[in-house]
Amino acid sequence: MAKYGKKSQQKVKKSMEEMKEGKLKSGRSGKKVTNPKQAIAIGLSEARKEGGKVPSPKKKGAKKASKKSVKKAAPKKAANKAASKKKGSKKSSRKR
Repeated sequence: MAKYGKKSQQKVKKSMEEMKEGKLKSGRSGKKVTNPKQAIAIGLSEARKEGGKVPSPKKKGAKKASKKSVKKAAPKKAANKAASKKKGSKKSSRKR
């Protein structure tokens, strides 16, 4: 199963050629595009608008999952701190 359709492949190829010739401009600012990854993104975006077979852009959900794991680790520290206070060690009374 192909990930991209023919229309999207043609759009990416066209945008890459325009970038190499120095004719490809970015959407809002109108500056000349020099980065190949940006040229590919522009080609895929144009193909999406015309209804070509292109997967949807990646979401930024990976960062949220890592934050949850950090929050789960916090109660362990609190439990260890409480246990060390019960023992009466001098290390736990030190400021951090």
